[in-house]
Amino acid sequence: MKTLDPGRTIARIVLDHPSTARVFQERGIDFCCRGNLTLDEACREKGIDPAPIVAALEQAIAARSGDEPDPRDLSTAALIDHIVQRHHAYLRKALPWLVPLAAKVARVHGGREARLEEVRDLVAEIADRLLPHLDDEEAVLFPALASGAPDPAQLEAMLEEHREVGDRLARLRSITDGFTAPRWGCSSYRTLFSELRDLEGDVLRHVHLENHVLLPRFV
Repeated sequence: MKTLDPGRTIARIVLDHPSTARVFQERGIDFCCRGNLTLDEACREKGIDPAPIVAALEQAIAARSGDEPDPRDLSTAALIDHIVQRHHAYLRKALPWLVPLAAKVARVHGGREARLEEVRDLVAEIADRLLPHLDDEEAVLFPALASGAPDPAQLEAMLEEHREVGDRLARLRSITDGFTAPRWGCSSYRTLFSELRDLEGDVLRHVHLENHVLLPRFV
């Protein structure tokens, strides 16, 4: 296999090789809101050596199973439908469940781990921003995109909301040590962190599709 070029943008790497998304997620490298950075640039920002990441990316590419459909080949209507049915549906189910779970874990274990109170607050903030965001996209923005006549102000507002949520997800990863529950954590504690890792992965893929496949058709 040809060596992966670290001079390519992160978004392009994920578009060409979807199996690499997990590698970027696990290393806290944003491939959606900051996907226009090259791999080299992202590594310099974090002060890390790109060589081990390139090796992990190439391993993920080599180990991929089956052929994943390329979202760039979908029509705008089909891409919007995929986003709504796959990612919006997931968030509508996951967020109302995660908010009380985070509150419960903070209430029970906050005395031993103070960061759980910030986890609780961040999860609530993400839900408060994302759920109305989904409604706005489905009621206003997506119909405008499907008709080919979006308002540029709506597109910029969408990108700004993505950045806000991305910042909160990055903070969640940081204060949870990469969603790693302590050994003494109860089943609710471990479940919360596992589900937050899944939430992060789904939101990153969701925003990646909107920022780097859907919106470039109109900007």
